[in-house]
Amino acid sequence: MIIKYGFDIEISVAQSTPLITLLDVHDSRRAQIITESPFLTRPDVPTATYHDQFGNICRRMVAPAGAFSFTLDGLMLDSGEPDFNDPALQEVPIVDLPDDVLVYLLGSRYCETDQLSDLAWKQFGGLAPGWTRVAAIVNFVHQHLTFGYQHARATRTAAEAYQERVGVCRDFAHLTIALCRCLNIPARYVNGYLGDIGVPKDPAPMDFSAWCEIYLGGRWCTFDARHNKPRIGRIVIARGRDATDVSLIHTFGAHTLTSFKIWTDEVQETGLQPKPAVAA
Repeated sequence: MIIKYGFDIEISVAQSTPLITLLDVHDSRRAQIITESPFLTRPDVPTATYHDQFGNICRRMVAPAGAFSFTLDGLMLDSGEPDFNDPALQEVPIVDLPDDVLVYLLGSRYCETDQLSDLAWKQFGGLAPGWTRVAAIVNFVHQHLTFGYQHARATRTAAEAYQERVGVCRDFAHLTIALCRCLNIPARYVNGYLGDIGVPKDPAPMDFSAWCEIYLGGRWCTFDARHNKPRIGRIVIARGRDATDVSLIHTFGAHTLTSFKIWTDEVQETGLQPKPAVAA
């Protein structure tokens, strides 16, 4: 399967403003890229890339005063397989977790484990540990929260989502992550592309999506409480503790979002292969 992905985003700033974007496809998927345009800005400004502490590709630049936009377009080879599923996978004891996984047990800005611990243990502590317990958490979040773009609020935390019972995909992810961490199950936040592949077309404009990955059986497994069923064609952009770590655009000064276009669709082109990796 071939997926066409990309974005065209415009902001407006009152004065010259430094910014960071996390909009590039994550390194874990770059080997499947067939072709990708350069990251272009209008007006053209220099950009520099680096990797943050979570391994995400970040770009830094300075937006001049006025309208400023950036765009990118690419083709990705995808297996066409739905999200991995293995109910036999078990939770990994804390003493056996890799060092770099431990941070995903801790509370974070949007995932308040201290406030949700009692709920998590009362609701799920009696269930058998493993995939089925995580699936029960995901089912609970899916049923407890009502999705709606009108419910979006950038400051809503997992505990607030639980109390308010509404949210967007990031809220579903945050509540799932927080409840898992309360039960000593490592969980991390993921941002990326998720098109309407293999499911009915959503009439709402395309947007980036958020889901989570849970550490089971020595590997990270995808769970998505908003949709609550395996999906096809996820393209990871960034991972972190919660939405704080994967902000798509972080400006060091006020900005206004004036245009936001995202695309991620299956295309029927055949015979295309990923571009060869270039040695560093």
